[in-house]
Amino acid sequence: MLNIRGHTLSITCFLFMTTALYAIFLYAPTEKTMGDVQRIFYFHISSWWIAGLALAISCITSALYLWKRDKYFNALTVASIELGILFMTIGLITGPIWAKPVWGVYWTWDPRLTSALICWLMYIGIFMLRRYITDGSKQANLVSVSSIIAFINVPFVFMTIRLFRTQHPQPVIGGGEDSGLTSTMTHTLLISLIAFILLYLWMLQKRLAIDAAEQQVEQLHKEYELA
Repeated sequence: MLNIRGHTLSITCFLFMTTALYAIFLYAPTEKTMGDVQRIFYFHISSWWIAGLALAISCITSALYLWKRDKYFNALTVASIELGILFMTIGLITGPIWAKPVWGVYWTWDPRLTSALICWLMYIGIFMLRRYITDGSKQANLVSVSSIIAFINVPFVFMTIRLFRTQHPQPVIGGGEDSGLTSTMTHTLLISLIAFILLYLWMLQKRLAIDAAEQQVEQLHKEYELA
């Protein structure tokens, strides 16, 4: 049953990603002011939203681990943080590529960009600290507590463009009556978000499978040493 579900998820993810690419490059209209470079928007926004989702899940599973002491929740936390870092990295790369032709510079130290970089560094720091602890229980505790603390910065990153005057564009959803998006652009963004959610779920499934395999190998090593 798990293999069938995994196979179904893989096919669904592939179909939605293919549809998203078609929508981004062929279905969505070319933005009048920025031109084709605006198409990066669909990757950029989707990456950051899924990063926020992954880090929110890591915060929840961290709390569940501290409560239940179930190793599965720790595995979910680690996997979600890794994927959150990956999607944040995509967002940090696509942002400057989009910004250069529009702003004239790759980077500016405004509140949104600065807080996003700090958030990325905080989660990178969690994994750096994790490498220095060999005890499994202490390592899980460190990751869980650090993940909960680091998540405090995630809502702040998303709220900066509402709290401060920034060079970064205002939010396209919930940012006012005129989002600047046509209905076709909105449809493309929604398809992209669904595709990225499915991609996150597929990668999460694969990461958990790798973790389970690593645990089995570790258990075999222990049994071999005792034999």
